[in-house]
Amino acid sequence: MEHDVHDIIIIGAGLSGIGAACRFVTEFPDAQPIILEARDAIGGTWDLFRYPGVRSDSDMLTLGYDFRPWPGVKTLASGPAIRDYVRETAQDYGVEKAIQFNSRVIAANFSTERDVWSLTVEDTQTGETRTVAARFVLSCAGYYRYDQGHNPEFKGRDDFAGDILHPQFWPEDYDYSGKGIAVIGSGATAVTLVPELAKKAAHVVQVQRTPSYVAAIPSEDPVMKVTSKILPPRSNFRFNRWKNVSLAGWFYRRAQANPEKAKNNLRKRAQKALGKDYPVDTHFNPPYNPWDQRLCMVPDGDMFDAIRQGRASVVTGHIDRFVSDGLVMQDGTKVGADMIVTATGLTLNFGSNYPVSIDGDVKDPADGFTYRGVMVSGIPNMIAVFGYTNASWTLRADLMSRYFIRLIKHMQARGLTRVEPVAPDGMARRPILDFQAGYLQRMIHKLPSQGDRMPWLNIQDYRHDRKILIDDPVADEALRFSRSEAASHAAKEVAE
Repeated sequence: MEHDVHDIIIIGAGLSGIGAACRFVTEFPDAQPIILEARDAIGGTWDLFRYPGVRSDSDMLTLGYDFRPWPGVKTLASGPAIRDYVRETAQDYGVEKAIQFNSRVIAANFSTERDVWSLTVEDTQTGETRTVAARFVLSCAGYYRYDQGHNPEFKGRDDFAGDILHPQFWPEDYDYSGKGIAVIGSGATAVTLVPELAKKAAHVVQVQRTPSYVAAIPSEDPVMKVTSKILPPRSNFRFNRWKNVSLAGWFYRRAQANPEKAKNNLRKRAQKALGKDYPVDTHFNPPYNPWDQRLCMVPDGDMFDAIRQGRASVVTGHIDRFVSDGLVMQDGTKVGADMIVTATGLTLNFGSNYPVSIDGDVKDPADGFTYRGVMVSGIPNMIAVFGYTNASWTLRADLMSRYFIRLIKHMQARGLTRVEPVAPDGMARRPILDFQAGYLQRMIHKLPSQGDRMPWLNIQDYRHDRKILIDDPVADEALRFSRSEAASHAAKEVAE
């Protein structure tokens, strides 16, 4: 049974969802937001991931909230510190009371008669279902599935005598002291785990099919350490946040314009960190260009230090099979291990893993186009947050939340109840992202496309997005606005 129609439903109480809720209650203090969280805690990724050394892979000045500056000068932060930050922000803005925990959305249906979303929600503890309704939905459920990671099949997996762990489901208080560990993977999770595990393990071997670009960065922001002594706190934050946004954009554009030079620079830095005799071309020189996949940042070069000191090593090649005491590569190399960590990636989730329908007619997201990178054609009154692949997730998530607020204000001022992007006929389709990460390529066919012109392009650029989402007019020819029959009838009665 449907009860009150809320102003907005936010799906997810992680970094994006809490940030959006804080923005919403600030702009609409009398509104009725509701936050649906499938798990039993605030924090999203930063509460779910508990593997050793878990930390951000983006700088905290841009991964943190613009409206609540990240404290301190740490460039990257630990998972627990980020979790506490998200929780404290929710408390400070009073949005905790809007969260319904253990509430997983299993279906969403939009009524074009009422212009209202009805979400079927399952209680993850009891299995009971209920319906909640809202005029607008903001999905901040993240880009991957929390209930399953990517676990490729390895021949002989059952033959291995030790534990096999996926970082997404790391057991609490697991003791790996003195063990020989093989970490399979080459992404941000793997390069975080290797130096951290190497502190207690007998030895850690990173086993990778394809290398990643790995770059050392200072664990503390050297510029901010200076400016914090001469600038007021708020000015210091704004200056250094914009500095980080600008530098990240500049490095990305340079890498795109001259990939060979960028590749050379990264290779030279790795060689210097690992020593002149280390086979960098084998283990840290990928066959793709920088930023075709995300760069892996390591604070103070901790990954390189662990390798140079002999506490960790890298094996590059294809795994043939698991054996009782480790694994064997296709070239016959044996990697001995007491335990294996499969840092093999995520299962992508674009906005939802539940059916979305209009008047009961299920819509396939892959049939749609992304509008300004925030909405999908044919889906009214809904935004699914998807952050940057070349910068901090929160930068784009926050722009999307602020745009949604602008959109709602525009509609309220005009008595409108529905907004829907309408794509032009015959527009050419392009992949939603030009990004080669495995987790994206495995699911790219299930995602909406970008088009061949604005506003249907999904450009991964903060300056561009800030213009089109914050500065440009809300209404354009690609958006169809309307008012429901029920709202029109009510307005007519008031007028009479």
